[in-house]
Amino acid sequence: MTRRVLVLCSALGALAFTMGNRSPTSDPRAAATRGPLERVPAASIDSIASPAAPGSAEPNLTVGPDGRVYLSWLEPANPGYSLRFAVHDGTRWSPPQTIVTRSDFFVNWADFPSLEVLSGNRLAAHWLQRNGAGTYAYGVRITQSADGGKTWSPPVTPHRDSSQTEHGFVAMWHEGETLGAVWLDGRKFKKPAPGAPASSGHDAGNEMMLVSTTLSANGLLGREVRLDERTCDCCLNAAVMTSSGPIVAYRNRTHDEIRDIYVARRVGGAWRAGTPVHNDQWKIAACPVNGPALAANGARVALAWFTAPGDSGRVNVAFSDNAGATFGAPVRVDGGSPAGRVDVVLLPDGAALVTWVERVGGDIAAVRARRIGRDGSVGMPMTIASSSAARSSGFPRATVSGANVLFAWTVPGRPSAVRVARAAVTEFR
Repeated sequence: MTRRVLVLCSALGALAFTMGNRSPTSDPRAAATRGPLERVPAASIDSIASPAAPGSAEPNLTVGPDGRVYLSWLEPANPGYSLRFAVHDGTRWSPPQTIVTRSDFFVNWADFPSLEVLSGNRLAAHWLQRNGAGTYAYGVRITQSADGGKTWSPPVTPHRDSSQTEHGFVAMWHEGETLGAVWLDGRKFKKPAPGAPASSGHDAGNEMMLVSTTLSANGLLGREVRLDERTCDCCLNAAVMTSSGPIVAYRNRTHDEIRDIYVARRVGGAWRAGTPVHNDQWKIAACPVNGPALAANGARVALAWFTAPGDSGRVNVAFSDNAGATFGAPVRVDGGSPAGRVDVVLLPDGAALVTWVERVGGDIAAVRARRIGRDGSVGMPMTIASSSAARSSGFPRATVSGANVLFAWTVPGRPSAVRVARAAVTEFR
């Protein structure tokens, strides 16, 4: 089965900078990390047998309060695809379980399903489902399980809009019994003119929005809130729960096409307008398909992102010690030629471990990880796996469980495969 991709976003945006990044010359931290794949040490990792069948892709990781790690992925089925998951208890995977199988999934390398571990034995999962014939006509579905994934509730559509436009790039969080969700919403998109290609719906005059709502344990929807009326078209969003409430990181889009990372916070029960994390001033007239990542522990927050002002790509991380109200100066993480696709986790000592994809020549790439200390100190970059810079390699994911970090990524090919590996936290210094 042919895997569908967001052709327009990557064609207009990603190629504008990832194929021709100029190596930075002014950042002393970056100077020490440049170099081909063979000059960056490989992390000492344990390969873990993947529970995903051949042909699987789009993995995602999360960890429960008991330290067990949940891996979700999309797997070919007949017909269509199955959204599946398995749980790693530190020793082995549970037998894979199927959340849903459908022939009308919207399957995409950059906009993929996720799983959220709630209180008790509850889980929540989201996927994307086509709602029309157009290339970008799809909506969000969220289902919940009260028995650890054995059975699932009828799916709920979190957005009140049912137009045949794009609704996706979902991030979820939980607070007690309540599930929060945020997504990019295309209800303001104009329909393409008669005879125009479907991709023309992504022309410069159309705008995506960032919208949020909540779901109760029985699936009742809360109020729908528009967090930002104009965002980047197809970058992943990130959301975490802090000691002061949820925060959401996303790529904003100004009217003069500056597309920097913003954070929106809910304070005292009300969402505040998004504010920039850093004044990158990246001007690009297309979506780069490269969203931010968040991790939080109480009031401590780490935010990682890709940016490319002046066509010079870089991966940054910044910290907040006041639940995202303000962030410190960004610290550069990459080795000089990043493709982005970041993730970030907080380590037990408050440091951040950032993962990203680094180009090492042509379409060859590496999944790398780097520790950034609480004081901004930069650790040694470590190679987790060789990879491809092609879109089909997707977004590598990471999570921390106890003294270990687990990684998951897609190996493109025919068939593709989901790989999983584990490394000790102490491996990253």
